[in-house]
Amino acid sequence: MTTNTKQATQLVYRFDEGNASKADLLGGKGSNLCEMARLGLPVPPGFVISTQVCRDYLSGNQTLPEGLEASLRDNVQQLEKSIGRNFGATTSPLLVSVRSGARISMPGMMDTILNLGINDQIVEALASMMGDPRPAYDAYRRFIQIYSEVVMDVAPEPFEEVLSAEKEKAGVILDNQLTADQLKEVVAQFKAVTKAATGLEPPTDPWEQLMAAVEAVFRSWNTPRAIFYRDHNKIDHDMGTAVTIMAMVFGNLGPSSGTGVLFTRDPSTGKAQVYGEFLTNAQGEDVVAGVRTPEPIISLQGVLPECYTELMKLASDLEQHYTDVQDVEFTIENARLFLLQTRNAKRTALSAVKTAVDMVHEGLISQDQAILRVDAEEISRLLVPQFSDDISDDVLEDLFLARGAPASPGAASGTVCFDATKAAELADARQDVILVRPETKPDDIHGITAAVGVVTSRGGVTSHAAVVTRGLGKPCIVGCEAIQVDLEAGLFTAGGKTVHEGERISMDGALGSVYLGELDTTHPSLEDLPEALELLDWADQTRKLGIMANADTPSDAKQALVMGAEGIGLCRTEHMFLDPKRLPSVRKMLLNAESAEAWRRKNNDRVFRPENEEDALQSVKDFYDALDQVKELQTGDFSGILRVMGDRPVIIRLLDAPLHEFLPPYETLLTEFLELRHQGAPAKELKEKEKFLQLVDSLRECNPMLGHRGCRLGLSFPAIYRMQVEAIITAGAHLVKEGLHVSPEIMIPLTVDVEEMHRLRQDLSLVASQVQARLDVKVHYKFGTMIETPRAALTAGEIAKESEFFSFGTNDLTQMTFGFSRDDAEGKFLRSYINDGVLPNDPFASIDPHGVGALVKIGVQAGRRERPNLEIGICGEHGGDPASVAFCHEAGLDYVSCSPFRVPVARLAAAQAAISQG
Repeated sequence: MTTNTKQATQLVYRFDEGNASKADLLGGKGSNLCEMARLGLPVPPGFVISTQVCRDYLSGNQTLPEGLEASLRDNVQQLEKSIGRNFGATTSPLLVSVRSGARISMPGMMDTILNLGINDQIVEALASMMGDPRPAYDAYRRFIQIYSEVVMDVAPEPFEEVLSAEKEKAGVILDNQLTADQLKEVVAQFKAVTKAATGLEPPTDPWEQLMAAVEAVFRSWNTPRAIFYRDHNKIDHDMGTAVTIMAMVFGNLGPSSGTGVLFTRDPSTGKAQVYGEFLTNAQGEDVVAGVRTPEPIISLQGVLPECYTELMKLASDLEQHYTDVQDVEFTIENARLFLLQTRNAKRTALSAVKTAVDMVHEGLISQDQAILRVDAEEISRLLVPQFSDDISDDVLEDLFLARGAPASPGAASGTVCFDATKAAELADARQDVILVRPETKPDDIHGITAAVGVVTSRGGVTSHAAVVTRGLGKPCIVGCEAIQVDLEAGLFTAGGKTVHEGERISMDGALGSVYLGELDTTHPSLEDLPEALELLDWADQTRKLGIMANADTPSDAKQALVMGAEGIGLCRTEHMFLDPKRLPSVRKMLLNAESAEAWRRKNNDRVFRPENEEDALQSVKDFYDALDQVKELQTGDFSGILRVMGDRPVIIRLLDAPLHEFLPPYETLLTEFLELRHQGAPAKELKEKEKFLQLVDSLRECNPMLGHRGCRLGLSFPAIYRMQVEAIITAGAHLVKEGLHVSPEIMIPLTVDVEEMHRLRQDLSLVASQVQARLDVKVHYKFGTMIETPRAALTAGEIAKESEFFSFGTNDLTQMTFGFSRDDAEGKFLRSYINDGVLPNDPFASIDPHGVGALVKIGVQAGRRERPNLEIGICGEHGGDPASVAFCHEAGLDYVSCSPFRVPVARLAAAQAAISQG
């Protein structure tokens, strides 16, 4: 143990010196223990080493600050006085727990050491004090194992093998069935395991144990699992952890002792009833780690009724005090109840929404608090998959394997995998994986995150696997004891059937059922979730941003309305072109576009098709024939979407994609041509294939994303954009004649200069006027543009002179601002940039506020200076990202647009931004 000279103002805080408001300094666990002590609740006495000490330790070459040990000795001395026991003494010994705890809860990701301060002499004194040597030696063997694993970096498997062998030798199943003499033998073997692995036994000096344990907890902040968890949950890596040191209370003293975890409401469903588990004659790690399958919390009422009554009252008091669902750890020592922790509970999206809404109706919180309490991302998890109603009961019965405790809802099918690292690798290869384990450990976090679901044969609904999967929104089944896992053989048995690693199974996390094979799933509707609808209704009353959806078909548009969209912010016409049934006409149109345009320019003809078709080239005829076919299809497309949306705005982007996206790959055509020539194909067939090959070659580009696309196509081949505008206005006119009100907004993509916008708007406005005159119908429409390049953002004031609305295409704007090709960057270096801290976040997932965001703000301000009523929004998946939605609110945009299933996320995020930013 080493120290440095950096001195903090105060390094250690007694429980009576803190409160819940000091979570930044004392961590969530420490500050809440201080708060409970302040409220006079039954908390074992203790103190907290601040998060600042952790930060200093990690930034100071892992050396403890000067004065820490002296401060710990002072606080231990006060702890001794308050409890009447002495640390390191051989009479009435004081043992302590050393626990981690950051400001934001990270369940199981950092280390905890229990029963610290014990050795060969002290264990005898502990046995005398307890009146029974069995729990004393049980505490000793637990300490040796956890200290060796956490501080001395010994693998856990040898300890588990020793314990299993001793139980088998004794003819017992559970740890608590071992006698004192048998536990003494376990202690001796545990010491031997540690010495074999490290050359040393665990230290016998309690103070050496304590100082090394504190350092180990600090180091656990930077374990791979903790870093992974923070990365996944976007938690600040510089936050650091506090260390809570408190007097041990023992739940392993016999039938009047025990330990448990409870939630003040059901963390899976949100139902307003206490939900939890209890184990008699056990310590807390037995419940959390899932090494034993506990009993429901109601069982405590029959074992220790007075403790149960007290616990229920304390649970209610804590929820009322914190005005949130609490996750409470407790221990009962000889029928005396102690609270070891409370924190805001990790829960499913369904539970989070229901409890927030219920608490508003109960008068505990306001509507604004309810809106802020639910993570906007969680709204998308409400629609977790369920097995299809079409699956018959007979099929389910035939495929049934086992049933356990339903720990987190949702249905999933996947490949069985027994190893967390392998699960992550298979998931990276785009395989759906179900992780099956006897129990999970914190080090399995990467596999749990990668898997579509988790099944454990041991553990309860408050175990590590259950807590983590609920937070991730993944289905989980625990305590599935009918599943016997053989890790060495790579298989499990259940219901008389054997399932090998690599086979497919299905699981229903809501019912706790596991099935052989793959079952079809469906997604529930938002309309079936009344609390979610109520919360989103409050959000709609609060938010300032409009929420629109990206939709290319009438079915997409209907889904958008179900999700609460107020319009279509992006209808991509090129997606319509890719339908296999219409692709031949589209290709015919595009391949002949250049010849047709040359003919038009030569004849100075501004109409849609040549008047004298007999004088036109065949390719020109082909072009206009194909154009008519595509126009008819596009008119039907637009009519369907406009009909669904009614008077809501529908922003239709004219053709944007590079032409090569609609044509076969040049290399494929070349191979086909060479094969035909090698096979001696007829000359006519070869000539046609060669002509097609030459046309495709003429449209190839070195960098198509920066090439002949967007409005450049509209200027090069004006007949295509004219056709699309004619289709839009024709569709709108027919609907107006039916008595419907429609609001198409025509978006010209990839504008970089006002002159592009001027020429296209002038030309296309003439088309719109001609259609309206021909059909004798007035259609309300707008012309606007998509701001996708840095130049467009910088010259937005000029472009606004010709544009009635802006839509920022932040995907392309991000590519061009960073100079990243999205597809190449994500596959080659972007992930390492984020992992190594070169970039704080993926700029394609969340708007970069300093670069891309600065350009957006410039564009907004310049555009509105020129046109104060300019309608401005963004489209693309940034519109469904909560952080990007908050940025758009701050930047003064009118709306965001995202995929239909992200619309509820955007609605809630927009309301949160309105409340938070004022």
